[in-house]
Amino acid sequence: MVVTHGSVLPVRGARALTIGNFDGVHLGHQAMLERVVEQARALGVESCALTFEPHPREFFAPDAAPARLSRLREKLELIAAAGIEHVHVARFDAHLASLAPERFVEQVLVRGLRAAWLLVGCDFRYGARRAGDFAALEGAARAHGFALEAMPEVKLGGERISSSAVREALLAADFRRAERLLGRPYALSGRVAHGAKLGRKLGFATANLMLPRRAPLAGIYVVEACGADAADGARWLPGVASVGRRPTVNEVAVPLLEVHLFDFAEELYGRHLRVRFIERLRDEAKYPDLNTLRAAIARDVAQAKEFFAKHG
Repeated sequence: MVVTHGSVLPVRGARALTIGNFDGVHLGHQAMLERVVEQARALGVESCALTFEPHPREFFAPDAAPARLSRLREKLELIAAAGIEHVHVARFDAHLASLAPERFVEQVLVRGLRAAWLLVGCDFRYGARRAGDFAALEGAARAHGFALEAMPEVKLGGERISSSAVREALLAADFRRAERLLGRPYALSGRVAHGAKLGRKLGFATANLMLPRRAPLAGIYVVEACGADAADGARWLPGVASVGRRPTVNEVAVPLLEVHLFDFAEELYGRHLRVRFIERLRDEAKYPDLNTLRAAIARDVAQAKEFFAKHG
């Protein structure tokens, strides 16, 4: 899959295109992407997805924006897995936000990405102040000569599949519901960074993954982890993890994902790790001293090992 970033520059060849934030790439997103791939093959053109970085709501109201379900790297990997041939990651900035709907169509969709066929949701809005709607896009399609299709809602057991529904499930630690909506267990991934080595001093070495934005969950969890790079394979290892700010020592401004893997002593620094969440144990807490913290971690480890012993 080809990935391009920044301003939309004219490309060669027509495209079957879809547009969205695709946060989490849940089953609804996957259905959209599969429809684009199908239509691209029928038309003999390249399949393409247009997405944005940052999320538009992060641009307009960063403090009120929803938690990210996936990092950009994860999102691109999942879009590639759906068979999309080209993703353009447009930088959502003041210029893009100020484009009138007709200018967005002309500059981005027609002259830039050369859309021959476009798939969006019925509630799709675009352009400055979200002034463009599906009816306006229908008129633009007729004027510019591209085909337009509306994606129907994708439901599971009567529930509309959405990123918001996935966030609700994760906040409630309902990982089975989240897995049904996503089509896979929920996971976070990132590059293992050096830390203060406090976990090692406490007897519970951790792999630390920086989370550039607020995660959709917080607390202490039973997890499994494996290398996120293809070369690392898919050997899932049991462990326990914390998503939080480490209030007892060296409190951080942005939440950190810390993973302790059982009976594991390999070097992980610099490697990408994927961590999938299985069961919630408790909230993060602030302890009066390191001995109390050590005892709490020991209880978490014991509970997690008991969980794996029961569930194989």
